[in-house]
Amino acid sequence: MAPGPLALVGPTASGKSALAVLAAQELGDVEIVSADSMQVYREMDIGTAKATQAERGGIVHHLIDVADPGDEWDVVRFTAQARRAMAAIEVRGRRALFVGGTGLYLHALIDDFAVPGRWPSLWHELDEEPGTAALYRRLEDLDPAGAARVEPGNRRRVLRALEVTLGSGRPFSSFGPGVDAFPPTRWRLAGVWLPRAVLARRIDTRLAAMMDAGFLEEVRALAGRPGGLSRTARQALGYRELLAHVEDGTALEDAVAQAGRRTRRFSRRQRMWWRRDPRVRWFGAPENPLAVLAALLGDWRA
Repeated sequence: MAPGPLALVGPTASGKSALAVLAAQELGDVEIVSADSMQVYREMDIGTAKATQAERGGIVHHLIDVADPGDEWDVVRFTAQARRAMAAIEVRGRRALFVGGTGLYLHALIDDFAVPGRWPSLWHELDEEPGTAALYRRLEDLDPAGAARVEPGNRRRVLRALEVTLGSGRPFSSFGPGVDAFPPTRWRLAGVWLPRAVLARRIDTRLAAMMDAGFLEEVRALAGRPGGLSRTARQALGYRELLAHVEDGTALEDAVAQAGRRTRRFSRRQRMWWRRDPRVRWFGAPENPLAVLAALLGDWRA
C-alpha cells in the first residue's frame, strides 16, 4: 500500500509551518497543503502568519490565497478543495503533508465526514434568537443525540446543528459519528508540543512582530475594500480586534491586548482538541520546535 497522507497539527504559534517545510525538504516527495481556515484568504497575509515565498523553501504549497476576503469559507469548501489537491498530489507520485490548527477541517477530511450543506437564510433566521439556551433547547427537542454532542454554550455549533437539522430534514446526528470518533486511518498524524509558558511567549512575540510589520495597515486596507469582508474573514484572530479599532474606535492598545488574549485562549482549545485524538503522535520540545525534526522524520520514514 502506498504511504498515506501526513498531517502536522498543534496550537497556533507552535512552529508547525517552519517545521513542515524542513521536513518536506528532507523527505523529498512531499507537497504541503494548508489546513488553516484563514490563510485561504488573499490580502490577509500578516495577521495569518502566511509564509512568504522564501519561507516556503521551494516546497509547493496548496490552499493558500484561494479565496477573496469577501467570500465565506467553511469546512465544506475546505474538504472539497483539499480532496482535489490531495488527489492531484498522489497522481504525481507524491504525498500530501497537511499543516494547520483548524481541527474540525482536518478531522472532517481524515475521517471522511459526510459534511452537510449550508442554508444561509435559515442560519440568519435562527441567529435572530438572542438566547443560546433557547436554541439549545430547540435542538434537544429536534435531535437529542445531536444536542448531546454540542456544548450548550457554543452558540456557533448549536446554530449549525439546528441549521442542518431544519434545512436538510435530517437530524444533525445522522451525518456521521461526529468529532469524538477516532477510527483507524492510513494518515500519519503528528503533533508539536511546547510548554504553555513558551507558547504564550511565542504568541505575544509574534503578535508584536505582526504589528511592527504593518498588521494595522493591512486591516485598514481590508476594511476599505468595496466588497467588504465576509463573516468568516472578520472572525480571524487579530483581525476582529483590529477591525473593532478601525471601525468602532476601540483603543488600539486594548484591541491588541484582546487579540493576544483571544489567541492564547484559542491555542488552549487547539491543544484540547488534538489531545483527544489517540492517533496523534506528539513531539515535544522545551523551547525550539525545530528540535523535534529528527524524531519526526524518523517516525514518518518508519
